[in-house]
Amino acid sequence: MKRISFIKIGSLALLSMVAITTSCEDDFLDKQPLGVAAEGDLGAGGFEETAFGLYGKLRTEGGITDFSKVWFQSIRSDDAAKGSTVTDAASLGNMFDSFNYDAAESWITKGNWQGHYRLIYACNDLIAAIEESGLTDEGTMINKAEATVIRAFAYFDLRRDFGEVPIILHKVVNPSDEIAPKATIAEIDAQIVADLTFAKQYLPMTWANYPGRATKGFAQTLLGKLYLYQQNWAMAANELAEVMSYGYSLYPEFNTLFLQEGDNSSESVFEVQFLRLAGVNYSNNYWETQGVRGSGSWDLGWGFNVPTQNLVDAFETGDPRREATILYSGQTDGYGLTVPASPPLAQPYWNKKAYTLPSERTEYSENKNHWANIKVLRYADVLLMYAEALNEQGQSSAAVDYINQVRARARNGNASVLPDIVATDQATVRTAIKQERRVEFAMEGERFYDLVRWGDAISVLGPLGYQARNAWYPIPQFAIDQSGGVLVQNPNY
Repeated sequence: MKRISFIKIGSLALLSMVAITTSCEDDFLDKQPLGVAAEGDLGAGGFEETAFGLYGKLRTEGGITDFSKVWFQSIRSDDAAKGSTVTDAASLGNMFDSFNYDAAESWITKGNWQGHYRLIYACNDLIAAIEESGLTDEGTMINKAEATVIRAFAYFDLRRDFGEVPIILHKVVNPSDEIAPKATIAEIDAQIVADLTFAKQYLPMTWANYPGRATKGFAQTLLGKLYLYQQNWAMAANELAEVMSYGYSLYPEFNTLFLQEGDNSSESVFEVQFLRLAGVNYSNNYWETQGVRGSGSWDLGWGFNVPTQNLVDAFETGDPRREATILYSGQTDGYGLTVPASPPLAQPYWNKKAYTLPSERTEYSENKNHWANIKVLRYADVLLMYAEALNEQGQSSAAVDYINQVRARARNGNASVLPDIVATDQATVRTAIKQERRVEFAMEGERFYDLVRWGDAISVLGPLGYQARNAWYPIPQFAIDQSGGVLVQNPNY
């Protein structure tokens, strides 16, 4: 069962209520940074309350961990399709499934852009307040590091989606404060590196009482990932090698990793925390939008972001990750129920990583998932990125070991499936890494960006309508208009 632990809410009545409902938990006094601390609740430092608010914004701002994320980070790949019904959000499906990007105002695009910048502005506010205070004690520097790592995370997302974007590091008080020209990719990367370098210097390795709070491992994993995107293989390997010394490990069973019991596990590098209790709901619509779209007891969500046949066929025969990733209409859910057939359901496949267990539906008296955390970075990614960095430096024999660690967890002791990779030539190992990343992170929002950075997007996504310009989404027209033309559109739009 998921640990019930969270930041105090500022209401003694609510705190007492939760204490009663969770009295069986030995670790009740542990707290998660859900971003709901009220003034006066926290006494550890002058900037703690503001820092905790950043975690709330990770969960509540558009485009970061909500419905917009699904469109930008998953549906654009060959692993996922719009889903739902044919007519539901058909125009968005045309934009993201078929790469008919539209710079005109769309609430999905606008939400993604504005949500990331609102998070950045909140980080800027905290950084400015700390610098104005002149304080340099340990707690204050940790709070500043939390702001810089979250800002870097937001800019990394924007860089992947839009390419060149404005860098804004000051407080935004007036609308004119938001107006700035686009920075180059190199300039954005340099700012991300600066933020993460500062963060890794001051963030702790772990938080005994705050699972989900930013750590040194989060900062360095994100830094290693940025270096991987730059093809700076040596720097990526250096950062990721350090992360591997921090005590992370693969969660033993892949098929339960995405259930509540897998939240904040040994594999967690960074997760956005969700909490659902009677009268308490700290979540968003991320998982709800991906639940099975049915009726009655099978009304589990909106039905978006569904696996494609292409993804179903991509798994090796017997790979247990296929059954843990894909829920089949007309077949058992693995927990004692049979999913209705298609038709009447609109889709043959659903994202099982978003599934609500029958027992959870009873426990929470609702069908839609508002309780599982969003796993932003996990240790499997560290291992496979490190393998890629080694292989691209010609250390293919060493790289294979890290691929095989991920495969060994997936097969969970069943030696008849997923045998170890034994090839050691660079091209074969490169292909193995690409395959392993695809099936390990299926439906988690990595595939599209991997294809782009590998230079494979044209060959893989071209038949779906992808063109070279589609590596970046067009800058939203409203932002160009508000800038008075200071912002210029991305090429070929």
